[in-house]
Parts: sequence; C-alpha cells; structure tokens
Amino acid sequence: MRWQQLFADLQAQFEAEETAAEQAESASRARAEVGSLGIVDRLRGAVGLPLVLASGAAGAVSGVLVEVGPDWLLVEDDGARQCLVALAAVRSVAGLGRRTAAPEPAGPVRRRLDLRWALRGLARDRSAVQVLLDDGGMLGGTLDRVGADYVELAEHPGDLPRRAEVVQGVRAVVISRIAVVRTVTPGLG
Repeated sequence: MRWQQLFADLQAQFEAEETAAEQAESASRARAEVGSLGIVDRLRGAVGLPLVLASGAAGAVSGVLVEVGPDWLLVEDDGARQCLVALAAVRSVAGLGRRTAAPEPAGPVRRRLDLRWALRGLARDRSAVQVLLDDGGMLGGTLDRVGADYVELAEHPGDLPRRAEVVQGVRAVVISRIAVVRTVTPGLG
C-alpha cells in the first residue's frame, strides 16, 4: 500500500509540473503572438468602436473608427464628418476594446491603398476639407491633385464650394506633414 501511495504522489507531482510547463509555454506563445502584432492590426480589431486619437499639435480626433488603411485611419466624428488621420501623426489611442485583428500580409494591392490613395479619393470627390498639419496649423479648401509626396490644395473659404472666383491661391502641402484631413460641408464651415 505504501508503494502505491508513493507512486500516486509522484504521478500527481509529475502531472502538476507538466501542467505548469504547458501553462508557461502557452503564456510565452501568447506574448510572442502579441509581440508580432502591429498597431494597424490592433486598430483593425477596433473598427466600429468610438476612439480618441491623440495627434500631437493637431489635437485629438474623437469618433467611431470606420476603416483602417496601412498608414491611415478613417474616423467619423459626432458631426458625421469624416476625418482621415495619418497614422504617423497618432501618438496614442484611447477606447480600444480587447479585440485584435489577425495580421494581414501586406500584399501589393494593400500596400497601394496608402494615405496618398485616400487623399486621391478626396481630390476625386472634390470635397471641401480642413487640413490639420503636424505643427497645429490648419488650411482649408479643396484638394486638387496628389503628387508623390505632396498635395495641391486650392485654398478657399470652407463655407463655399470650390469655384475659380473664390479660390484665393493654390498651396502645395507635404504629405508627411499632414496629420488630419476633415471633410467640410459647404455652408457649415
């Protein structure tokens, strides 16, 4: 009887050590998986959630995360304005849930859907916009063209649609200095 109790005790110890090793390996694997995630993957898991994005001198952008690109975020604010936020301008994000999207391979198509692609969409739509720069500056008008590393902004009052007679000038803006681009409804500024 004594031998059986000794073997049972040894078996229980072995099983406890094996369980502890499995738990440690599982925790280690989970840390390694989290360590391989990028902020874009984390944010893709938050699509549909209200977030607050701190963007340095450009200020905070609050609203529901609508879409995530490779280097941009699309947020709809309380006024139903769409805000295109350059990921490079984001300093922190508040309001993230627990979900994280699985990493997506950055294939050739996905890589082309960058900030320039999103800015081209705004230029094509002829939307009046406010451009917030990384130094806190603000410009208003309509995006006319998107170059390799700049956009051309026809400057005009935000409460007027783009017409030749209201354009006060054309300004080239370096894309890497753009923090946020907000759509503006003409007449509402």
